[in-house]
Amino acid sequence: MEKQTITIYDVAREAGVSMATVSRVVNGNPNVKPSTRKKVSEVIERLDYRPNAVARGLASKKTTTVGVIIPNVTNLFFSSLARGIDDIASMYKYNIILANSDDNSEKELQVFNTLLSKQVDGIIYMGHNISDEMKKEVQRTNTPVVFAGTVLTEEDFYTVNIDYREAAKEVVGELLENKRRVALVTGPNEYVINRSHRNVGYLDALKQYGQKLDEDLLFQKTYAYKDGEKLVDQLLEVDATAAFVSQDEVAVGILNALQDRGIKVPEEFEIVASNNSPITQYVRPQLTSIQFPLYDVGAVSMRLLTKIMNSEDIDEKQIILPYKMIKRGTTR
Repeated sequence: MEKQTITIYDVAREAGVSMATVSRVVNGNPNVKPSTRKKVSEVIERLDYRPNAVARGLASKKTTTVGVIIPNVTNLFFSSLARGIDDIASMYKYNIILANSDDNSEKELQVFNTLLSKQVDGIIYMGHNISDEMKKEVQRTNTPVVFAGTVLTEEDFYTVNIDYREAAKEVVGELLENKRRVALVTGPNEYVINRSHRNVGYLDALKQYGQKLDEDLLFQKTYAYKDGEKLVDQLLEVDATAAFVSQDEVAVGILNALQDRGIKVPEEFEIVASNNSPITQYVRPQLTSIQFPLYDVGAVSMRLLTKIMNSEDIDEKQIILPYKMIKRGTTR
């Protein structure tokens, strides 16, 4: 038997008050007598009345709902970002719709438009790269969008990030200081974060230490744990003795494969990861890593979105947060 939907009219009739009074109670309006509030609240609980968010959104032109597009829900990098978003959303009384795009540009567009069709008040986009088609969709919509951890060259988008170029320069510089032959292991070069930030930071460090670029030490299109395992033989073939790795799962794959081959870390090979996700501490030795402020980037992105949605003053569109280098057992 289908459960009957309880409406605001049912509550008002049962409590003997107007629908406007029920609405005031539901929305926490103080202009309701305590005795009336108590009576209405008891009826709401007894009837198990749940306000229709869609109907309320149509009336107020707000749904108090935010969409979050995540490229890979199993990736600890993005799940930690999402936690920061969710905590601030709860603080400001927003609900979250989490949508997984599977790192697929076509599905990403579909997910984006699906969220817009649900009348979300704003969207937070997470991901290392964004297609030109997606940029056009974002620029076309009136719904505010904030990019969390996504590197963009355009200055008219709202973004929250760290200085990836400076982070890469610092890491590679420290490894060069240890007289290492340093490999750079990143994702695809067509991604702006790699092409214009990590790669440039790597070159900055080489220049600082008077070394020439050896392209044999550049490894791209590696994002999964298995990629790291497979990469070790290639690293050893080019006599690399250290690696700065853009994905923590890949760094773990490299670490485990090195140890399987009897190569001592960090004595014979040093590794630095990029995101300091929990996985960096699950392995032995624990991974040295850039401490990307995952939670903070998510939290600041959500707070920035609330400012846009509520037409508050915004000091800057592109927010750069500080990072740290957390030294553990994979560096000397």
